[in-house]
Amino acid sequence: MKFKIQSKTFLSKLSAVSKVVNSKNVLSILDNFLFQLEGDTLTVTASDAENTIISRISVDDAEGQGSFAVNVKYILEALKCLPDQLLSFDINDDNLEININYRNGNFNFIAVNAAEFPQKESIENEGESTTIMVPAKEIAKGISKTIFAVAVNEDMRPQMMGIYWDIKPDSIIFVASDTHKLARYINKNITTGVERSFIMPTKPASLLQNFLPNDDTQVKVVINDNGAYFETDTFSLNCRFIKGSYPNYASVIPTNNPFTLTIDRECILNAVRRVSVFASVGGLVKFELSLDTIQLRSQDIDFSTSAQEAVSCDYKGESMIIGFNDGHLIELFANINSDNIVLQLSDPSRACVFLPDEQDENEDFLVLLMPMYI
Repeated sequence: MKFKIQSKTFLSKLSAVSKVVNSKNVLSILDNFLFQLEGDTLTVTASDAENTIISRISVDDAEGQGSFAVNVKYILEALKCLPDQLLSFDINDDNLEININYRNGNFNFIAVNAAEFPQKESIENEGESTTIMVPAKEIAKGISKTIFAVAVNEDMRPQMMGIYWDIKPDSIIFVASDTHKLARYINKNITTGVERSFIMPTKPASLLQNFLPNDDTQVKVVINDNGAYFETDTFSLNCRFIKGSYPNYASVIPTNNPFTLTIDRECILNAVRRVSVFASVGGLVKFELSLDTIQLRSQDIDFSTSAQEAVSCDYKGESMIIGFNDGHLIELFANINSDNIVLQLSDPSRACVFLPDEQDENEDFLVLLMPMYI
C-alpha cells in the first residue's frame, strides 16, 4: 500500500480521533489507531470499547488497499515534531513494515496486525432503530449549552453523568444537571417527526461537539435502545447510552418566580470571581438585593478574610439576601452567552432561574441554580 498526505492535515485528524482513546485500556490493541485504505480514502478508527470514532481522510497517489494498526502515542509524537509538509507512506503488505518519508528523513517501524482490532457491529445495524437528520450546528449548540451542568462523579445516580436528549416531533430538548444546577435548552429549529429520549455520556458528547462543523451539514442520527450512531461525510461516532430513567426535569423548574433582576453578565462574572477569592471552603457568596444594587459578600471566618463589592443592577422585587456557591455562579455566568442576564427569584430558599436577556428565535435556554443555606 502507498499513499501521500499533508502532515498538518494528518495530525489534525489523528489528534481529534485520539481523544476517544483511554490512557489505560483493558485491551492493548485499543492503544492503536486502525487504518484502512480503500481507493483514495484513508479511514482512521479509534475506540475505548464503549465509544468508537471513525474519520475519513482523502489521500493522494494511493496504491493498493488494506489495513494496519499503529500505536496512538507513537504516531502522534512523531508527527508533532514535523513542520507541515508532504508525507509519503509505503506499507509492506507482507510484514507490515511502514516507511514514512518526508523532506529530510523518514520513519520506519512495524505496524500491528489489523485483525487484532475489535470489529464491533455498528449501532446502526443493531435491532430496531429510529433515524433522524439534524443540522450539525444545532447538535453542537445543544451540547455546548448543557454539558457544563453534567455531574462529574455521581456513582449513586449515574443518569446524572450525561446529557439527556428529549426528542419531540418538532424540537429537541437538551438537559443536564448535577442536582445543584440544571441547564435546559429547547431547540425548535429541528423537526424530527418522532418521539424518543436517551442519556448520552459526557465523553462521547464532548467528542461529538468537537467533530461537528458549525454549519448546516446534515448529521444522520440512528438511535436504538442501547446507543446512537452519528454520521457525516467525514466522520462517524458510535456511543452507548447511560442506562436508567432521567428525573422529571420539568417538575423542578419554578413557574412562579415573581421577582426579576437584570444585570450585565461580564460585570457580575468578574465581581463574583473577585469576592470568591476570600470565600470559605464552601464557596458561599451572598447576594444582598436592593432596587438598583447588588452587594456581593464573602468571608472566611477561619482565616479572618472577607470581601464585598457593589454591582449596579435593575431589580424588581422585595429586598432579600440569597447565597450561592461561587463555583456554580462562575460556571453559569461563563456559559450564558448574553450581554445581560435575567434572574427570576421568589425567596432565599427556592431555586433561582437564570436566563439570557435575549433568546434566539425558536430557542429557549435557562439555567436553574439552588441557593445555599445562609
